[in-house]
Amino acid sequence: MHKRVAIVTGGGSGIGLAIAEKFTSNGILTVIVGRDENKLNAAKSQLGDLCFPISHDVSNLSTIPVLIEKVIQQFGQIDILVNNAGINMKKDFTTITDEEFQQVITTNLCSVFAISREVVKHMLIKGSGSIINISSMAAQYGIPRVIAYSASKAAVDGMTRAMAVELSPKGIRINSIAPGFIETAMTAVALNTDPERKSKALGRTPMGYLGQPEDVANAALFLASDAAKYITGVILPVDGGNAIGF
Repeated sequence: MHKRVAIVTGGGSGIGLAIAEKFTSNGILTVIVGRDENKLNAAKSQLGDLCFPISHDVSNLSTIPVLIEKVIQQFGQIDILVNNAGINMKKDFTTITDEEFQQVITTNLCSVFAISREVVKHMLIKGSGSIINISSMAAQYGIPRVIAYSASKAAVDGMTRAMAVELSPKGIRINSIAPGFIETAMTAVALNTDPERKSKALGRTPMGYLGQPEDVANAALFLASDAAKYITGVILPVDGGNAIGF
């Protein structure tokens, strides 16, 4: 392969789609993984020949090895992995069932581990690779009514650091991006139905407006590039200053 090969989970919409678009427009062959076949096909139409959709539910952990082997068989290598797929749940703490909590943890955390483990096996053979985990400002400070999401993203940050220490000596860099309030369909559900929450979010964001998916995509492209070859184990906020706002 003359081109680098990337996998972007949750690549059919929102931040994942923006990252896939940034990658393909920079000559990176990009496999987008998601559950919604219609979204994936629409993304393929939008992104063109360097985009390859695979319909797959990453929360089905036992099938992850088969998914990664399929990518290897088709493209021969994986140079970049972006663990972006995730779900949220906005409920009062005492109303969340064990099953609901576990569903978020499985999708947002366990799948990140399982996919990374399988991809790293192939990256180790090459002695190089870049893994980018998409975290959240919910891992930076407390946000009410999203306990499972917050727990999953805090764990992703911990896993990012642990992976970086273990794998960077072997040529594999692991970093995380912590988006703030980015203008996506998921954010719209969380904020547009809760004006007080939206006002508070913008009020503590020094730049005063919601970010765009492309802002996160630009950070992902940088972290995946040789421009970031000496950067590993970093949790990079892309949040307009939200994490340090008052």
